[in-house]
Amino acid sequence: MPARRLPVHPDLTQLKHQAKDLLKAIRHGDAEAVAELAAYHPHPVAADEAKLADAQLVLARSYGASSWPRLVQSCQLIDAIWADDVDTVRHLVERHPSLLVEDAGIGGRNWGPPMSYAANLGRDRMIMMLYQMGARDLEHAIDRAALQGKVDTARMLHDLLGKPGVPAGSLGGPAYTLNKAGTALMLELGAKVVGPSGERLAPVDVVLESDSRRPDAKHAILEMYVQHGLTLPDTPTMALHRGRIDLLEAHLRRDPGLLKRTFGHKEIFPPDLGCHEDPLATQGTPLDGTTLLHMCADFDEMEIARWLIEQGADVNTRAAVSAEGMGGHTALYCAVVSQAAFWPNHQHRADEAPIARLILDQGADLTVRATLRKRLHPGYDYHVVDRVYRDVTPYQWGVQFEPKVFVSATALRLIEERGGAG
Repeated sequence: MPARRLPVHPDLTQLKHQAKDLLKAIRHGDAEAVAELAAYHPHPVAADEAKLADAQLVLARSYGASSWPRLVQSCQLIDAIWADDVDTVRHLVERHPSLLVEDAGIGGRNWGPPMSYAANLGRDRMIMMLYQMGARDLEHAIDRAALQGKVDTARMLHDLLGKPGVPAGSLGGPAYTLNKAGTALMLELGAKVVGPSGERLAPVDVVLESDSRRPDAKHAILEMYVQHGLTLPDTPTMALHRGRIDLLEAHLRRDPGLLKRTFGHKEIFPPDLGCHEDPLATQGTPLDGTTLLHMCADFDEMEIARWLIEQGADVNTRAAVSAEGMGGHTALYCAVVSQAAFWPNHQHRADEAPIARLILDQGADLTVRATLRKRLHPGYDYHVVDRVYRDVTPYQWGVQFEPKVFVSATALRLIEERGGAG
């Protein structure tokens, strides 16, 4: 099995450096590097006799490629697709016809063969050229185009397929990426949200559990499902997912204690809608036993957070404490470590931490302490997936939490400025 996975857009220069570093480590007798040499080289090679070609072969095979030249081909192919260089892609496929049906990124990456990979980027001319050369991964390509919101590309692919009914599961891709345009297109082309007996077909679970945090798109997709016949539960948590303050107002009129009420995991991620147990529903700070304000911090629901506070929500209301003693954290913890912080950190974008600012401006207690257990979603490739953080303040929660990609550095700085780093 491959030990490594290529990024969506691999860098050949970086891979060459990796091969040189691997060779150096092998020759120095590094145990892990020598083990890789033994595991991935098809022939026995003494560490002190290894050459660059050996290291390149080992590296390529660890990525799932059959050889170093095959890894190079993958990089060249992907570079050309990104550059919309139709001629280079054509020449590569003419010289190596198997590239037409193999994953462009090797190792089973879901961007798919060249046609599907091009669909992710809306490269229509390239798709037509590959189709003329014999590529037929049209259904997968439509799914990838819809997932990425490449509506015109998806329409073109649908025409190439002869305008059939959309395949089952076609709403799943745009649901995961919270892509409004892709969802709207699939519904237009005939995707169903309920079955003939009224059973739910819409991937509501994917929308609720997605690692994306794009509230406006999430609200719009859920409303599209409702407009096409799906009935969603009338609960405060679903009103929050839908961004429906009018529904929250109605719940508050019926339940004056709503602002202090805590909700269990199954209320936030309903099993009846296909949702899973924690940690498969992606979240930063655990949401089991939290208030609506806690949820706003992780789901990036700024408008609802403001409304809750205007209605009298206390920013220092604590989450429920489990039988194992886990919980008791305030909404500030959810603003410090959140799924909302993941994408700005991952994509090296500015993190303004608006909800952390709001909570701090409302007098958040910086000295509160809580014990939390965090189980990371298994889809994230981290060594430590289950860890307990004992008796930590909001600041300590962020400083100690691993991996840092979930931590809002801006929120920590704001806490520091208010004297909460002690």
